[in-house]
Amino acid sequence: MSACVIGAGLSGLAAAHALRARGIDFVCLEQAPEVGGIWRRPGAGEPGPAYQALHLNNAKELTGFADFPMSEELPLYPRHDHIAAYLRDFAEWAGLRPHIELRTEVLSVRRGPDGRWTVVSRDDRGTLTTRTFDQVVVASGHHSEPALPSPPPPGAESFAGTVLHSTDYLDGRDFAGQRVVVVGFGASAVDIAADLSRHAERTVLSVRRGLHLVPKQLFGMSVDLIAEAPWFGAMSLEERRRFIEQALLVARGKLSDYGLPEPDHRIFSSAVTISDEILSRIRHGAVLPKPAIDSLDGDLVRFADGSSVEADAIVYCTGFHMAFPFVPGGCPAPAPRQPIELYRRIVAPDQPGLLFVGLIRPVGAITRLVEAQAQWVARVVGGELELPSADIMRKEINEYLNGVAARYGLSEGSSVQVDIGSYLRELREA
Repeated sequence: MSACVIGAGLSGLAAAHALRARGIDFVCLEQAPEVGGIWRRPGAGEPGPAYQALHLNNAKELTGFADFPMSEELPLYPRHDHIAAYLRDFAEWAGLRPHIELRTEVLSVRRGPDGRWTVVSRDDRGTLTTRTFDQVVVASGHHSEPALPSPPPPGAESFAGTVLHSTDYLDGRDFAGQRVVVVGFGASAVDIAADLSRHAERTVLSVRRGLHLVPKQLFGMSVDLIAEAPWFGAMSLEERRRFIEQALLVARGKLSDYGLPEPDHRIFSSAVTISDEILSRIRHGAVLPKPAIDSLDGDLVRFADGSSVEADAIVYCTGFHMAFPFVPGGCPAPAPRQPIELYRRIVAPDQPGLLFVGLIRPVGAITRLVEAQAQWVARVVGGELELPSADIMRKEINEYLNGVAARYGLSEGSSVQVDIGSYLRELREA
């Protein structure tokens, strides 16, 4: 076959759709029992970042595929099971089902002397299959390896309660009557803290570093629809910063007024956290903000400000490392937890024929970007677009990472940060 797509979540389905539309022969391998990626996991009882309270933070108009809009009957911010059903429906509508092999884990992807790629997979019966492809498209997502504090807080071994990562969290009702500390201030942390606060005896939110907290709507509009508006895109970065910072000040005031740390950076210099609920839960006394954990001692959690609480459970909402154990070493990063190095955030320059879709992090909805990546990849696989030399690709990567370092500071997470408008133009004009 011409191509192997790894993963049948949103990114994998976008890639499969683009390949099929061009008549390119491919197979899509998915280790889960159904398509949908993280969105389908709660219903299947699998561990994963899609907890029961999860809803979209982006408007459905920008999250649905361009060729297959979400139903008008769905709310603006659908629940996780709505998204799972939508992605199943999309796979049927796009005719992708015959190309998808479910319950199939990819074990290795290696390039042979002839330049073709050998993919070894294993199905749920333990049967190994070896196949050869011209191109491999990795679309298995960001949420690969749970990131926990390293080293753990002093005294962690003495903590007598439950310790889990957000990937293991499913439902706040599981913690009814308990005292829970949630660690982090990203999307999962604020969602989980708000969910827990309706069931737990006490919910504490431990925040090490301030991030910009953005409500889902400003001026009655979904914030990602504002980000997509031509008038907003026409502004310079500085103008957009001033506009949003002033709007946030009007909408919610200072974060320090809620007992949260103020960000140490301008907006759009790091990931933002989107939530309509957490500030309200804090103001209602349902969530207690605290600084970083300093140490643990039995059921006692001590914080950096010297205060302490007793806890029955700690939920670390501290993100994920990007891990692709089946691909060749040094790709897509030179070493684990190092910045990702991909041309146009897609191509591994030293591994011809190995492409990545969805390994990006925009401020806003990812779907339009993933669709643009998928179309770009389909042009490469179909021979319509010729890639430059490896040296030219490495030069582009270095220039991009230098820009990331200047704006965000260089890290594994920041190395996949993209601006929606400029990145779309970059792919569409290539």
